[in-house]
Amino acid sequence: MRREGIELPDIYYAHRRPVVARAGMLLAVSEWVQPRPGEQAEDALVRFRTVGDATCTGAVRSGARTIDEVVAEVAASTISERGATRADDKFSETAMEDRKREGYF
Repeated sequence: MRREGIELPDIYYAHRRPVVARAGMLLAVSEWVQPRPGEQAEDALVRFRTVGDATCTGAVRSGARTIDEVVAEVAASTISERGATRADDKFSETAMEDRKREGYF
């Protein structure tokens, strides 16, 4: 990204935002995601590793505020981008392939 001069949206870098822990993920509190009974929102330093539907795309705790920090974080991660942040992929290992067969893409 740095070499090619490609700018990334701010959402890919660490920032403070209210999130709620749900189904093993941190979902950003928004008009579409609100804490349910028994859940509590917290202000956390997070970033998004992928962009998708706010109701099923989670954030990860991160302090990576530069492209070099993001690259170092991803290189050291033992959890895939999709496995950590996509609710669909928690339903089954073949969730994405199932969606393709159903004509979702």
